[in-house]
Amino acid sequence: MAGQAMIDQGRFLEVIGAETELMAQVAHTASADAPVPTCPGWTLGEVLRHVGSVYRVTRRWITDGRRPEHWQRKPGPGQTLDEYFREGRDELVAELSAHDPDELAPTWWPADRSYGFWRRRMAHETTIHRIDAESAAGRDVSEIPEDVAVDGIDEALVLWFGQRLPLLGLSGTKTGSVGVRTAGHTWIARAGPTETVAWRCSADEAQRADDLITGKPDKIYRWLWGRAGPTAVTVSGDQDMAGQLWALLRLATR
Repeated sequence: MAGQAMIDQGRFLEVIGAETELMAQVAHTASADAPVPTCPGWTLGEVLRHVGSVYRVTRRWITDGRRPEHWQRKPGPGQTLDEYFREGRDELVAELSAHDPDELAPTWWPADRSYGFWRRRMAHETTIHRIDAESAAGRDVSEIPEDVAVDGIDEALVLWFGQRLPLLGLSGTKTGSVGVRTAGHTWIARAGPTETVAWRCSADEAQRADDLITGKPDKIYRWLWGRAGPTAVTVSGDQDMAGQLWALLRLATR
């Protein structure tokens, strides 16, 4: 298994395919101008354009060896938003499928310089924005499969919290730790003025954290990404550290 993923790499390509089809279907049932409650200020059309653009910049990043400065950011003349979205998806999936996930590729995470990083990243990028599309269409949010949600929790904590925040020069104001426990897996996220780090840990270690978050994988995954309200998870402790974790993740993932 490549990189840091907790599930088989082939699973990520399946997720991209399934989630993009669901997103496209949802988009046909609502106006492109429909507001997105989970992303205030965005519309459904902007969600599809954003994802289609992310697919393009990712493919160019891989093939050019660096983050591109120029790429097609919106549908071309005579191209519908759906065509733009699907074309970006198809080109990226073709590139990812043509290479072994262990093969080296440029990324923004020193711990994982592989095609597998992008398979994983794009699977979760698509899943999160599928939730946004369903929210804009007024649909009930489709549940995320447990294995995908568990891996997404790991990515949110270890990559976005533990790696992205330090890259942005952001840190917590209070020093403390949060344990996360779900479906037999546990993590620690520790933050303060001098450190921001997260790792997989034992159940005992998670239990000793200042706050402990528990719940279904689907709910915790969505909560970490700001796609579920505070009651979606259970927090044991004084909740200060859990609140700081949530706030810092908003900064990391914006």
